[in-house]
Amino acid sequence: MSGWQDGFAQQSRTTFAAEFADDIVLDATALMAPIRGRELVATVMATASSIYETLEFTESAHAGSTSYLQWRATAFGGLTIRGITILDRDADGKVTSAAIHHRPLPLVLRFSAELRDRLSGVLSAEHFVAP
Repeated sequence: MSGWQDGFAQQSRTTFAAEFADDIVLDATALMAPIRGRELVATVMATASSIYETLEFTESAHAGSTSYLQWRATAFGGLTIRGITILDRDADGKVTSAAIHHRPLPLVLRFSAELRDRLSGVLSAEHFVAP
């Protein structure tokens, strides 16, 4: 299992942070603006991972320093969320960019609102889709 997958399994800010470059950028369909920096991205990822009831990585592909991870998850009482994550790594193997694409749209909006509520006081509400 990769450190990225370990971060989800452990729902651990520390595990995620160990995978990230200092200047990592996180983009996601559940975010209105990118999140920048190892500590903040690790906090967001640990919080996001705690929303999922289940998460399974179903397929992966790698091209050079880029990895593509397809996944399926449940949240909000068993509702199915699917997506793909694109990770770019530097020469040291640290993640410099993560792009997380969720679907379907109604669950993306609900996920964004839940993340906003859980990260209140950490990130401003403008990072999230308004209810």
